[in-house]
Amino acid sequence: MRLVFALLVSTIALGGVAHAQTGATADKGYVEAVGQSSFGNVTSQNFGAEVGFTIAPHLQVFAEIGKTRDVATTALGSNAQRMAGALIAVDPNTSYSVKEPVTFGAIGLRFLVPVSGKAQPYLLGGGGIAKVTPDVKFFVGGSDVTANLQQAPYYLVLGSDLSGSSTKPMFVVGGGVAYPVWKQLLLDFQVRFGRILAEDEAITVGRAGLGIGIRF
Repeated sequence: MRLVFALLVSTIALGGVAHAQTGATADKGYVEAVGQSSFGNVTSQNFGAEVGFTIAPHLQVFAEIGKTRDVATTALGSNAQRMAGALIAVDPNTSYSVKEPVTFGAIGLRFLVPVSGKAQPYLLGGGGIAKVTPDVKFFVGGSDVTANLQQAPYYLVLGSDLSGSSTKPMFVVGGGVAYPVWKQLLLDFQVRFGRILAEDEAITVGRAGLGIGIRF
């Protein structure tokens, strides 16, 4: 992430020189739907939407919302394993599954790198919030007993580390290349890196994928 930040700063600095050789973008903004592969602690998928508005030559403000299906941390897996160990004492035929979906929203700035040609590379950075929801399930004999853990014969209570949800700050940096394919229709090949400041363990999520949208 430090490398991306450094690249963002250096590109903006160089952009001031290149601006004298290129014209400002004529687009007022864009809106697009996004599908991405996410990677980090686990490999998963992300879906969302993004919108941006031009506020100055080569500079846009953007906002995005999305949901990553799973960002499960090692801490969550370890906590689930300990709970499963307590269940094994009651019934050895115990198993569990761990997921941690995240719903997020972020706003920030998107710098359009001044170049000639149709392809429009860009860099961006911003911040927002992320709602992290542990989704941990426990099985005995193949049956889901998560909702019955407080009852006999288990008498176990899931803590906040394995249930509920929390909303935390997040930061995002990234870049990509937008390419017009037909009239106002565009394809946006993009990469994002996010950092969620969760309590037990900060979560880093990479996202790479494609946006399909329109310019206006």
